[in-house]
Amino acid sequence: MATVEQRLAELGLTLPPPPGAVAAYEPWAVVGNVVFTSGQLPWRDGKTLDYAGSIGREVTVEDGYAACRLATLNAIAQLKAAAGGDLERVRRVVRIEGSLNVAPGFAAATPKVLNGASDLINAAFGERGRHTRMIYTSPELPLDTPCLIVAWAELG
Repeated sequence: MATVEQRLAELGLTLPPPPGAVAAYEPWAVVGNVVFTSGQLPWRDGKTLDYAGSIGREVTVEDGYAACRLATLNAIAQLKAAAGGDLERVRRVVRIEGSLNVAPGFAAATPKVLNGASDLINAAFGERGRHTRMIYTSPELPLDTPCLIVAWAELG
């Protein structure tokens, strides 16, 4: 059976180092056997320049999907850090929460955009990735990014 990191490699993805906090908070916290990540932005090499603005205005549905996927890759990096460097300790991804920066009147496609997160989690973790989720919409997000992804997972 393939590991999470092997599945990511099959998708052509490399897990980045977990991004540091940009303010006065922790990137993740473990309570009991559940890890909660802080909101992860679509960072690449310390920059959010790949995607900026509101989905439905400056950002297309396809780019919003890609931004959610990138932010989720960062969330997986945080899960790895919380699991002591071993993603196989993640028994189950319990919940994905996506905050989406959307233009006024652009609510219909938000599930498709957040599928960028869900599809990656499901592909990487297989059955252990089947999760609940919540979408929040906002007219602005930090650093003018189109999305922010939070993951909750059970550790073994």
